[in-house]
Parts: sequence; C-alpha cells; structure tokens
Amino acid sequence: MRPSGRNLDEMRPISIEVGVTKHAEGSCMIRCGDTHVLCTATIEERVPPFMRNSGQGWVTAEYGMLPRSTSSRMRREASQGKQGGRTVEIQRLIGRSLRAGVDRVALGERQITVDCDVIQADGGTRCASITGGWVALRLAVNKLIKAGNLTSDPLISNVAAVSCGIYAGQPVLDLDYPEDSEAGVDGNFIMLANGQMIETQMSAEGATYSRAQMNELLDLADKGVAELVAAQNAAVA
Repeated sequence: MRPSGRNLDEMRPISIEVGVTKHAEGSCMIRCGDTHVLCTATIEERVPPFMRNSGQGWVTAEYGMLPRSTSSRMRREASQGKQGGRTVEIQRLIGRSLRAGVDRVALGERQITVDCDVIQADGGTRCASITGGWVALRLAVNKLIKAGNLTSDPLISNVAAVSCGIYAGQPVLDLDYPEDSEAGVDGNFIMLANGQMIETQMSAEGATYSRAQMNELLDLADKGVAELVAAQNAAVA
C-alpha cells in the first residue's frame, strides 16, 4: 500500500493554472499533488555571446526553492552567496530538456528564459518544473506568433517529465516525498509527447534493479507522461 493510498500506476492530482503573473510573457502554476511550482517564461531579443550570429535561438532555465517550500526553513541561496550543486544540476536539466522540444532555427536569434520557483515541495519538483516550464514556454511562443514575430512554430513537441521508482519492492508512478525518501530505486523520465526519450535518470538508492524492473518503470513513465501531456494541452488550449 502506498502512503497516499494511490494505485501503483496512479498519478497525483494534476492541475495547471495559466496566466498567473502579470508581467511574464508566459506563466503557470503547476500543482502535482502537494508539489506546487510557479513557472514563468521571459523573452529577450538577444542570445548569449556563444550563440551570436548563429541564426539560432536559445532556451535556458533557472530553478529555486522558497525558504518554506519544505517542512523546515531553507536558507535562501542568495544569502549564502552561491547556488548549491543540486540547484545548478536541476536548472541545467530543465534547460536542456526544454531545448529538446524546440526548433532553435525557427525561434530565431532570441532567448527565452524559463524560471521555475518551487512554492511547496512534496517530491518531484524537477519533473513538475519541466512539465510546467513547457506550458510557460508554449504561452510565450504563442505571443511571438500572434505578434507576427515568427514565421513558423518553433515548438516541435510537448516536453514532460515524471518520476517513477521502486517502493516497498513495487514499481510505482509519480513518487511523493514519503515514497521518494524511502525508495529503493528512484528515477526521473523526461520525454517528448510521442514517447521519445530526452533524458533518463535512474539510481539504486537502497537496492539494485534488474532490466525487467527498469522496463516496468519505463512503462509507468509512458503512462504518466501521456497524462501530463494531456494536462498541458488542456491548459494551453
């Protein structure tokens, strides 16, 4: 029995509310159970120096957790003078995941920055950030298209992510914190809408796993990503 009472292949309730901030070109609040992430997308008519005169655009991301997004207060990383290694790793993951769904030539020489701020954490914050980040990106690109600044849609596919793992010896979909903290195997799966893989992160936290178990987790991830893509499409419709 899962702590939440969910079935092994059952996602947490998903909601995506769009247009939640006034100034950002694209924004949403994604809620995956008790994990809530604010995602905003900002368009800049410039690219980083390494992309200048390349004819291509750039999509990047930043990630952070608010001090009371967790059960005890976290110090703001700004007060420590630098970002932690986990933060840097996650925001790089978000950026390269979103870029996998973008035709950067069609985007043109402009940069879109997706900011993901964790309001409340209960496991799966990086996956929720990627899934919500794509919605914010979609909304920002829609504004460029509506304004006539793009001749074709640069977004080639939805991008979504979900966690799966082995908890109490059973493969489970969409781990919350009680499961994540006790899982024998923990994995994050980032995919395009058609199931093509962008990145897979799997690790043996307390027990090794077989190829058959890995395939079971991949099947669960396919199901979860399909549900997330449906939620994304409903949010931006």
